[in-house]
Amino acid sequence: MQSSWRPDAIDTKVPSVARMYDYFLGGDDNYQSDREACEELLKQVPSTKTLAVNNRRFLRRVVRMLATEYGIRQFIDHGSGLPTQDNVHQVAQSVDPASRVVYVDNDPIVLAHGRALLDENDRTTVIQADMRDTDGIFDHEETRRLIDFSQPVAALFVSVMHCIPDEADPAGLVRRVAERLAPGSFLVVCQLVSDRPEIRKFVTDFMAQATDNHWGRVREEHEVAAYLDGMEILEPGLVEVSTWRPDTDLAPVQQTDEWIEWGGVARIP
Repeated sequence: MQSSWRPDAIDTKVPSVARMYDYFLGGDDNYQSDREACEELLKQVPSTKTLAVNNRRFLRRVVRMLATEYGIRQFIDHGSGLPTQDNVHQVAQSVDPASRVVYVDNDPIVLAHGRALLDENDRTTVIQADMRDTDGIFDHEETRRLIDFSQPVAALFVSVMHCIPDEADPAGLVRRVAERLAPGSFLVVCQLVSDRPEIRKFVTDFMAQATDNHWGRVREEHEVAAYLDGMEILEPGLVEVSTWRPDTDLAPVQQTDEWIEWGGVARIP
């Protein structure tokens, strides 16, 4: 796997969404700027850490379900973030070791850590790319090496659509990806939403400033639903993600409504 990553490519003074998420999940791949931004965010939206944990559990459940119930063996994880426990390839390959996964992220530290993790796994790769560049991702030599686009693929957009500004047309991104995938493929989409205008404004403004405008917007549920217009939404529909097919009746449920991760899984006809 080729890499253009250099240690000086990382600006440690500017918080990164991927590294902030890593901090909320209890990881070590973050810097002081990331930790300070997280702690400041928690002062205003204290449910954020629990939300991140529940979102990660949702990702694991979705991948396992797609692999076991629908036989999906190909995954493209847009905005994948830093490697942590139970990554997509680990969950999918626990069902079938032949499963193939392409991770996509524009943060150079994700590429560096991903390469270290995946050097021994020739069915998984990580590419540094803007998740909005569908042609660049789909035509990348590493993607072409692993993914057979004549067969169903699961395209994941888990907790990343709020990083895309309105002018970049997040709904259009989902449509472009859907158009490139074979019938019977799946889209997994969720993002941060809130029905409280003051929360939407505070978090959007805070994250845009903290990340040097590497951020989009906290949205409303109807906006996320529009991403998947015309597709078959799997049960239980579009929901707060901790309630999406929980493993048990005792599985933790998001207890606050300041903001939530909201979305689900759609099948491409």
